Amino acid sequence: MDAAPGRLAVASWEQASDHGEARSRGNEPAMKDNDLRRHVAAELSWDPQVGSEAIEVSAASGVVTLRGTVTSLRLKRAGGRAAARVRGVTWVANELRVQIPDKDRRDDEDLRGDVLETLMLDVSVPTTVDAQARDGFVTLTGTAQWHYQREAAEFRTANVPGVAGIDNAITLTQTPDAQEARDAISAAFRRDAVLAADGLLVETSADGLVILSGMVSSWAAHDHAVAAAWSTPGVTQVDDRIRVESGP
Repeated sequence: MDAAPGRLAVASWEQASDHGEARSRGNEPAMKDNDLRRHVAAELSWDPQVGSEAIEVSAASGVVTLRGTVTSLRLKRAGGRAAARVRGVTWVANELRVQIPDKDRRDDEDLRGDVLETLMLDVSVPTTVDAQARDGFVTLTGTAQWHYQREAAEFRTANVPGVAGIDNAITLTQTPDAQEARDAISAAFRRDAVLAADGLLVETSADGLVILSGMVSSWAAHDHAVAAAWSTPGVTQVDDRIRVESGP
């Protein structure tokens, strides 16, 4: 499993597609399934980070499914991101299987050592983060103060040869104050030139949960709102209920 238990939302369209899912961009014009499938296949072929030869694409009413076998978790996630970029895609089901080639296979201890070495080289990842490996699947544990540190650990781990999947179980340690968090997020929305703050609602709780709802006019605005929530001290979970409604 690639997503951390209890994480209710992620901070961007790309991160969502990394985990096998991408949500609607808004009221995009309907596109015929065959056209959408061709466009996604073309995007996969165009992106140099994606090895598209082994990827099969199907499309039905905006939902795109990727199937096949790739040689690394990095390629699987790159395929999901590429598919999510295509106009008309409302959801990406990333069913790509990761089959590690023999040259990249590691026993559990060696893979754990490679992951820890990679994490130590990134100053964004705190030393309180640990990792365990079993049959190519890595579990990230420990603590961090900020969400971006947790995301950095997962990003670095995904690029280690031999990693087939990630369970990000890193917990955030900051003590939340619900009122302060709500006020800080609302203030960040008002400062942001991309956001119309009046169209967004923020709810917070004492356990660090933030619920975002309302409507924005673009996916970029959505990402700004979610990123602002994650950047607030004490936030440990973001439940993203924001609707993206593009103009006619």
